Amino acid sequence: MKKNILSLIILSVLFVSVSCKKEVKSEDKKAPENSYTLDSKSAKIGWTAYKTTDKLAVKGEFTDLNLKIGKSTSNPIELINSTEFNIPVSSIFTNNDDRDSKLKQFFFGAMKNTTALTGKLHINEDKTGTLTVTMNGISNEVPITYTLENNEFILTGTMDLNNWDGQEAIASINKACFDLHKGADGVSKTWDDVQIDASINLIKK
Repeated sequence: MKKNILSLIILSVLFVSVSCKKEVKSEDKKAPENSYTLDSKSAKIGWTAYKTTDKLAVKGEFTDLNLKIGKSTSNPIELINSTEFNIPVSSIFTNNDDRDSKLKQFFFGAMKNTTALTGKLHINEDKTGTLTVTMNGISNEVPITYTLENNEFILTGTMDLNNWDGQEAIASINKACFDLHKGADGVSKTWDDVQIDASINLIKK
């Protein structure tokens, strides 16, 4: 009888120990309170290029933006800095089919290994940062400024295409659009700077 009681006590202790261990493991798996992740469906990236000596704006966007998002964290800056992107150039959109086709063929098509723009973002506490972009076989940085308000991250920066050896691609698209890039002075010109604007929403858990 004593042996049976002792056995029951031992089994009870073991059961409680195992139950406690399971509870600890369950708590470990929980995400930190007030953690953030990125809403990839809300991501947008637009650009503004320029033509003619009067520097007329030509606006467009990329409709396909693939993100590799890091682990949820309570620090939004840390989250953004752990995110990488891949943008297929085939998703370029300017609301003009002829222009889109020419940009794919004569601009990106004149570059090396540029079926997609890839890279990552690094931001600082002082609302500045860099956008690292790989294009034409070259990785380089775009200085950016940003805002982070109401769980919306917005950045803007200007790419100097010369930093990606873009002269050949610029000449190629200018030749393909020679008359369209003429201004009142009769000079055809495609500028080498492109403004980048992007945004994404953060989700607070």
